[in-house]
Amino acid sequence: MNIENDVQGVIEGILSGKIIDTFDKYYADDVVMTENGEGERVGKTACRNYEVDFVNRFEFHNASVGRTLIQGDDAAIEWTFELTPKGGSRQTQKQVALQTWKNGKIIREDFYHA
Repeated sequence: MNIENDVQGVIEGILSGKIIDTFDKYYADDVVMTENGEGERVGKTACRNYEVDFVNRFEFHNASVGRTLIQGDDAAIEWTFELTPKGGSRQTQKQVALQTWKNGKIIREDFYHA
């Protein structure tokens, strides 16, 4: 398993709009996820439900990737999303996703955004 290829697979999946399919493929059953380092979501089902809810609350227009850093089993991806919340106005969201990988799956992901 090659972390560089796996990280690129996640990036390509999200850029192509296949957010949930990408989640299903690349996230471990015991994944832990946080927003700004708080409120851990534990397990693939809980994390997937959160992602589905997030996707359903927004219309996505565009996504782009800035810097990507990989060191050992860890990766950092700088994202910019153009999206519109349901009933809201278009906005730009920037975030960094810090990932820890094991056996070709993300076992932890922490999102940092303003």
